[in-house]
Amino acid sequence: MAKNVLITGINSYIGNSFEQYVKEYYGEALTISKTSLRENSWEEEDWSKYDAILHVAGIAHVDIQNADEATQNQYFAVNTKLTHSAAAKAKAEGVGQFVFLSSMIVYGDAAPVGKNKTITGETEPSPSNFYGESKLRAEGKLKDLQDDSFRVALVRPPFIYGLGCKGNYQRMAAFARKMPLFPRIANERSMLYIENLTELLVQIILQEKEGVFLPQNEEYVNTSEMVRSIAEVNGKTIRLIPGLGGFARVGAFFHPVFNKVFGTMVYDVSASKVQGIDYQKVDFITSVRRSEGKE
Repeated sequence: MAKNVLITGINSYIGNSFEQYVKEYYGEALTISKTSLRENSWEEEDWSKYDAILHVAGIAHVDIQNADEATQNQYFAVNTKLTHSAAAKAKAEGVGQFVFLSSMIVYGDAAPVGKNKTITGETEPSPSNFYGESKLRAEGKLKDLQDDSFRVALVRPPFIYGLGCKGNYQRMAAFARKMPLFPRIANERSMLYIENLTELLVQIILQEKEGVFLPQNEEYVNTSEMVRSIAEVNGKTIRLIPGLGGFARVGAFFHPVFNKVFGTMVYDVSASKVQGIDYQKVDFITSVRRSEGKE
């Protein structure tokens, strides 16, 4: 008998990708419904028919440096309070599992350019801004609700990319398609292709998993090589210029975006493994081709 899954969030990239992935590969195992939490009507819905909630509703993208107090308060209202309210309703109505899309951001920023930051299963979260703090507080409230009949899965993905995604990947891709030059800087990042994430989410639900998950692609990604790979699959040539590490370090002193792009921040390989789940299905080059609509 198929499990009934409710996705909270109508227009989420992750939620929509999950729904499409299930239709293509797991249509007999999972039945998907969606609801919006923007208005209050969801509070009157009957959630007792669902086996699991996939909670992807939230806000993420903002200019952290220039956010005012009202914006910060909105993050806690949506990412923390609304998450807790949805989970409390799910538990009260007998839903057995709540899967929460948190973020790698709960561990703070990437290391400065030229430095390394590796996160293990024992690393304590240490948010560096209100976005990360709003996610971490939500995790704490969900843990308080967890018991033998209400399983909570906290998924902390790193940089997510895929066909149709928004955010930093699109900015990198636009640069790669147009520019002939890019700095060659030695860094490593944990990244997660959308199909690898959706496979993990499917298996977490099917296997009724709980706990904290630190997913990533099988391979670490170098920012410079990712830009070159995007260019190549689009039939372009981009030259990586060595010797600009010092420039990036100076730039990072004036603007944190340099560390966000060129700093190192990875999950330890062992920390991203999940017993009984093989979710790293798509290799890096294939993921870039698919993200660029070439496969």
